[in-house]
Amino acid sequence: MIWLTEKIEFPPYTSASEDGVLAIGGDLSPERLLYAYERGIFPWYSEESPIIWHCPSDRMVLFPDELKVSKSMKKIIKKGGFIITENQAFDQVISYCKNIERNDGLGTWITDEMVQAYSKLHQLGHATSIEVWSLDQDQNPFELVGGLYGLEIGSIFCGESMFSKMSNASKIAFIHLVKTKNYKLIDCQVHNPHLESLGAREIKREAFLDLLNTV
Repeated sequence: MIWLTEKIEFPPYTSASEDGVLAIGGDLSPERLLYAYERGIFPWYSEESPIIWHCPSDRMVLFPDELKVSKSMKKIIKKGGFIITENQAFDQVISYCKNIERNDGLGTWITDEMVQAYSKLHQLGHATSIEVWSLDQDQNPFELVGGLYGLEIGSIFCGESMFSKMSNASKIAFIHLVKTKNYKLIDCQVHNPHLESLGAREIKREAFLDLLNTV
């Protein structure tokens, strides 16, 4: 396994293990994170381990014109009862993504170090969030009930995490992201049945890296 040094560089993707692990160590500086994402690499690790960098052989992505919105979701969106904002509560969104209980067990991978790193990227204009708010009786935003955050790399949105405190709230945020932003590709990183139901699918790493270099 290759350990990174202070120099911002990564081994070639062909060095990745079968489960997509490419390298260990380094830091989460804005410069290294942006360098990594521009090359299809992302950190994914737990509090107890060093930083682990991944470049999986199969990449979960969504092409915007392949978005699937079920009839039931269309009814939920049409009914309303919520308001959607962008970049109004990034810190709250990432905090909920980190701490909310999940059935898939993927909530714990957002470490304190990652919260600080992505919040810094947000301050620098590279990370963005979508928020879904419930409304009070006067139709004003009342409570943050869902959302997502990720990085913008050119015309690609690299999704990091999403959460729901209200049924379907994360789907509402995701559909809003796809339909209202001008991204050419949504990088969902690894297989997720929640996103698969919305039209995301796996493509080979080489195909993803080619897209990353052209869109």
